[in-house]
Amino acid sequence: MPAKCRHHAGVTIAITIRDVPEDVRDALGEDARRQGQSLQAFLLGMLTRQARFAQNQRILAAVERELAGGDGAGPDAPDAAQVLAAARAQRDGGRPDSDSAG
Repeated sequence: MPAKCRHHAGVTIAITIRDVPEDVRDALGEDARRQGQSLQAFLLGMLTRQARFAQNQRILAAVERELAGGDGAGPDAPDAAQVLAAARAQRDGGRPDSDSAG
């Protein structure tokens, strides 16, 4: 099932990667088979995890910039775990976070 772009709800795109070496394709295909997935589903999962990781990096960079400005958390600041859980829920459209690694 194609992933949905959050900026263009319901619209998906096809991505083509040319000139993939045969040994790379074979290795990815073997990894997909071991996980009981098609190569397409396996690669979609990889792309999705990478996109989430990149989003997390952007969030951390924004936090770092904010902290560098000298504005630290005050005594009434929300719990970091609650803030992260809320951000992940918003990112995932309210779905529980099933990929806590990225």
